[in-house]
Amino acid sequence: MRLILFDIDGTLIDSGGAGTRSLNLAFRELFSIQSAFIGINMAGKTDLQIIKECLAVHGVQSGSSAIPEVMGAYLRHLRKEIQNDKKHMKPGVPGVLHALGKENGLYCSGLLTGNIEQGARIKLESFGLNAYFPSGAFGSDHEDRNKLLPVALRRFAEMGNKGIAYRDCVVVGDTPRDVFCAKPYGAFCIGVATGPYAAGELVEAGADVVFEDLSDTGAFLRAVEARSFSGTLPV
Repeated sequence: MRLILFDIDGTLIDSGGAGTRSLNLAFRELFSIQSAFIGINMAGKTDLQIIKECLAVHGVQSGSSAIPEVMGAYLRHLRKEIQNDKKHMKPGVPGVLHALGKENGLYCSGLLTGNIEQGARIKLESFGLNAYFPSGAFGSDHEDRNKLLPVALRRFAEMGNKGIAYRDCVVVGDTPRDVFCAKPYGAFCIGVATGPYAAGELVEAGADVVFEDLSDTGAFLRAVEARSFSGTLPV
């Protein structure tokens, strides 16, 4: 079995700005700070990392209660903000997910995302995508995205997929950070230029294959089949 792990924002979906708006609303509600996240680069980072950076920029102590309070307010606002007319699925995503689901026992789809798990599920639910992803690793599991692949692998092993090794994992994402979190483990990385980074930037970051988008389902599946790995590490 091969485990295909997808990033969410910029790879599977565009939330129509719901995530950023919800974070800004949370900071306004809790700290009376307007547009708190202006100038903060969020691409590929975990939610926890983004929130800590913003707290530091505005001189707010990230004590024992600040981060959980921000997370709670963020999720409350996200449930409303995700219901917007600008959100959309990225090109080719339905076809790829449907094709992976048809290959009984050959592929298993999961998530490797900087979103906290509840936030990820809220976003995916608005597109009817949660059923495609039984498990994965999230920004709520570790602040450092580079620590998430082992978490995902462990979770799928606990679900009975014990034959999956790092060399059987394919990480799909739209930022260099998606590449960086795959490469230390010898996992294959497919870059998709549907986010803030151009295809050339993803190639330069070290992605094994880069697509402009996921419209060509056949090409995506062939890339997964043709993958070559530089090594593996034990779970």
